[in-house]
Amino acid sequence: MENLDVEKTPEKLARRKGGLRTMPFVIANEAFEKIASFGLLPNMILYLTFKYHFDAATGTSILFIWGATSNFMPIMGAFISDSYLGRFLVIGIATIISLTGLILLWLTAILKQAKPPPCDPYKEICIKPNAAQIALLFTSFVLMSIGAGGIRPCSLAFGADQFDKPENPNNERILQSFFSWYYASVGLSLMISITVIVYIQTEYGWIIGFGVPVGLMLVSAVVFFLGTNLYIKEKPNKSLFTGFAQVVVAALKNKHIDFPSKDSDGCYYRGNDSKIVAPTQRLRFLNKACIIQNAEKDLSPDASASDPWSLCTIQQVEQLKSLIKVLPMWSTGIVIAVTLSQHSFPVLQANTLNRHFIGNFNIPAGSFGLFGIFTLTLWIAIYDRILVPYISKYTKNPRGIPVQYRMGIGLLISCLATTVSALVEKNRRARALEEGLAEFPKAVVNMSAMWLIPQHCLSGLAEAFNAIGQIEYYYSEFPKNMSSVAVALFTLGFAIANLIASFIVTLVDHYSKKGGKESWVSTNLNKGHYDYYWWILTILSVGNVLYYIICSCLYGNDDEKVSNEDEVVEDKNGATIEMAKSPKISY
Repeated sequence: MENLDVEKTPEKLARRKGGLRTMPFVIANEAFEKIASFGLLPNMILYLTFKYHFDAATGTSILFIWGATSNFMPIMGAFISDSYLGRFLVIGIATIISLTGLILLWLTAILKQAKPPPCDPYKEICIKPNAAQIALLFTSFVLMSIGAGGIRPCSLAFGADQFDKPENPNNERILQSFFSWYYASVGLSLMISITVIVYIQTEYGWIIGFGVPVGLMLVSAVVFFLGTNLYIKEKPNKSLFTGFAQVVVAALKNKHIDFPSKDSDGCYYRGNDSKIVAPTQRLRFLNKACIIQNAEKDLSPDASASDPWSLCTIQQVEQLKSLIKVLPMWSTGIVIAVTLSQHSFPVLQANTLNRHFIGNFNIPAGSFGLFGIFTLTLWIAIYDRILVPYISKYTKNPRGIPVQYRMGIGLLISCLATTVSALVEKNRRARALEEGLAEFPKAVVNMSAMWLIPQHCLSGLAEAFNAIGQIEYYYSEFPKNMSSVAVALFTLGFAIANLIASFIVTLVDHYSKKGGKESWVSTNLNKGHYDYYWWILTILSVGNVLYYIICSCLYGNDDEKVSNEDEVVEDKNGATIEMAKSPKISY
């Protein structure tokens, strides 16, 4: 009996949890969530314009703001999970919230009272939605954004939590296998959402088209909770964002104290198990956050800081410095994120073109974004497997083209993508006017929608160069334990880009229709001038390339880096520090 009791100790029971058997539950949860949520985006502009009677500019602005919210929420979700609730609870709550949002959106399609009545085809009168109808629609958007904010930043980390002792060679291999399957499921989910879900919405209507994502999200919730007893649930710890705030507060509190002399030893608080003995000299004013003024007062008996809001470790200070240092380079990715977020207008364009492909099959207007995803995926495979081994022989860089060059190439390609978009739209509009379709916004122009493929392919190629380059740049500049911040920065960039894109559309719509003229972004594309809108984005993109060159020269390289790795060197100021080992970021 005693032996049986020993076998059932908490330690033994804990070992039985986690591992490969939890992988299907974790991966299925986010895969189904992505299919459900991303499957709504491509055609949503058609739903807002045809069913809610929003004009194209207003509908696009709404979607940009929704995108901004969805991209900002993962930062909040990561903070709450790391600091308070833990990843399991955040994913579980977020899954239920996301399902609720999808159900509300489904109700807007089912209930006639949830949206305005159809337009009068004879009098050409369209009633605008009332406050209650708008509130229901926007509530569904907000709930879906909150749900995505809890699931997306936590799923990958929660999956990694399921493998004990990743430093073990076998577990490291299994963990890498999990990452591979995870990213494969993400790519497959995006392709299914932009093809199958969009096709269902186009062919079978909004009730079925929104009902399928609801069913998928329900499956996502059930699958995730089925594995509850199998999961390893890590307890929340202090978030990096909290550490950043503590450094700022401590530096302000200690702004009156003097810096210690260079030959003084032990004046800086190293914390437990840290090899860093002195901070770097960049952003020197932040170093005051880690100066020990009175050891008896500032330190507890266990050598920890008595008040972490008055005394921080050197590593905390250097982590914040690393973040501040990359912000100029990070800001160069906002404008390209604006161009990559242009999902609504290409759908409206495709809806007016001949989308015939093979036989009687017409490509859904919302599915043309698949060409961008396919280009991105194909280029990644070609670059990583074929070009890198060849180029690295000449560049002496293990990743082929240096990361900053790749980021710049992506910006140049984005300029080309918006230029092509402007030229194609100019041609489309000219043909529509020649055919006398100016008064018929829903009429199909005698022009193949395949003309839209080049701009989507160029956008996908620009994203492959710049977006992946951005993440690799952040990983090379940040300490290892700040890898989550790299993803958060990238997401934040898209959130800000969506807000800027909404602002641009609003400005263009407001000023272009002054004097009673037709708006450049009119709901009637044949009367509008969407080509002018694309030229504005091209001008912004060219200006951003020049801004990138300046930032790259001023902030792109820095010899002073600090991390929590084991490699210790001297910086150019003579302080003993740890250097970050630049990782290989696999495509």
